[in-house]
Amino acid sequence: MKDEKSTGIRVESDLLGSIEVPESALYGVQTLRGVENFEISKFKLYDYPEFIKGLAITKLGAAMANHEMGLLPDDMYEAIAQACREIMGGEHHDQFPVDMIQGGAGTSTNMNANEVIANRALEILGHKRGEYQYCSPNDHVNRSQSTNDAYPTAIHIGMYLANIRLKKHLEKLIEAFRAKAEAFKNIIKMGRTQLEDAVPMTLGQTFNGFASILQDEIKHLDEAAADFLTVNMGATAIGTGICAEPGYAEKCVEALSEITGWNMSLSEDLVGATSDTSSMVGYSSALKRLATKVSKISNDLRLLASGPRCGLGEINLPARQPGSSIMPGKVNPVIPEVMTQICYKVIGNDVCVTMASEAAQMELNAMEPVTAQCNFESVDILINGFDTLRIRCVEGITANEEKCRAYVHNSIGVVTALNPVIGYKNSTKIAKEAMETGRSVYDLVLEHGILSKEDLDTILAPENMIKPVKLDIKPLK
Repeated sequence: MKDEKSTGIRVESDLLGSIEVPESALYGVQTLRGVENFEISKFKLYDYPEFIKGLAITKLGAAMANHEMGLLPDDMYEAIAQACREIMGGEHHDQFPVDMIQGGAGTSTNMNANEVIANRALEILGHKRGEYQYCSPNDHVNRSQSTNDAYPTAIHIGMYLANIRLKKHLEKLIEAFRAKAEAFKNIIKMGRTQLEDAVPMTLGQTFNGFASILQDEIKHLDEAAADFLTVNMGATAIGTGICAEPGYAEKCVEALSEITGWNMSLSEDLVGATSDTSSMVGYSSALKRLATKVSKISNDLRLLASGPRCGLGEINLPARQPGSSIMPGKVNPVIPEVMTQICYKVIGNDVCVTMASEAAQMELNAMEPVTAQCNFESVDILINGFDTLRIRCVEGITANEEKCRAYVHNSIGVVTALNPVIGYKNSTKIAKEAMETGRSVYDLVLEHGILSKEDLDTILAPENMIKPVKLDIKPLK
């Protein structure tokens, strides 16, 4: 090894030969191979802290099982465990420079973790980085493991952590819609189907509907994330458990449950589980389902706020920037627009996850890295989108109450409320005449003597049009 003081580098070797590694680096030769080979994207491992924590938790669980079985001496185990806990606490994440999208089914990522943990353990033990005879990335940190069980397990743990974080931000967005529902609960407006006038409702009901359909998705996210708690640790290369001792798999999963506090379990068939990435497909599908709803809501906000003079104009979105380089005074709904684009990206990521999962061959899915990148990215951009939509849009929405009321008064759709009392034939007659003459339903009903003004006002009272009611009213003719 060269003199680190004079060169600032150390030399490490692997199957392919020797390579110079910066002395300041906790990673080693195989990490550098991965960095050199996979200059693919701007998505680096250090951009996904939950994944890195998942790697550290996985390695700690393996070390605990190996130590309990007498496969790691006390001092080495303690050093490895301390290194893992430091990474779990957010330290050393800058030492994970490998591209998320990589060949090798995650080997570069697994070795990146092994090398960082080994070199940090060496420091704790009083040795120099790279002195792997005292603590080896392969023989000690990776003991009883393969990339093919450690890597997917780390993804599962990281994704479960990501789901917990996602739900917190989603719940805040839901609360913002609930608050607006309360604020707008007495504002009557027209509901619309197929973009045509339907029947009256309140603006509060619209916003409560937004909140409710998002609330439903929390259950589906949790159901999908529950699959991540089943892991294939102990499968090693293809599921047969070669290079692991009897009982190791069970002890490792017990250790992972102890570390996380989650009820983790071992896959029933490790051979089948090692090539199966359907949990990634399931969670990606849950994200797509959520994104579909958020996009619908964002588009509704744009429609409700369209105008200001020639659109619906029922609500006002906060103005965030000038809307045109040529049209003075124009302000665009930029926040719902960006949220919808985020949703499109999540939906696109779901297609990628589906194709990559389908591409498994025989006993391994070599395409798993891109499924991880897509799912972690989808969670991150949804979180950013939720916070942006909430803070920069929803919380500042105001209602144009008079315009909402005027739409109801002038709408032909209110005739639907009269239908149970005056009958379909009379209702159709009034609706047709209103459309042909431009006159209001209210005036025509009175003119034709179908109802008294008192009864008509009762039927068309806002509180009687926004929920099921029983009215004892008979038509005059």
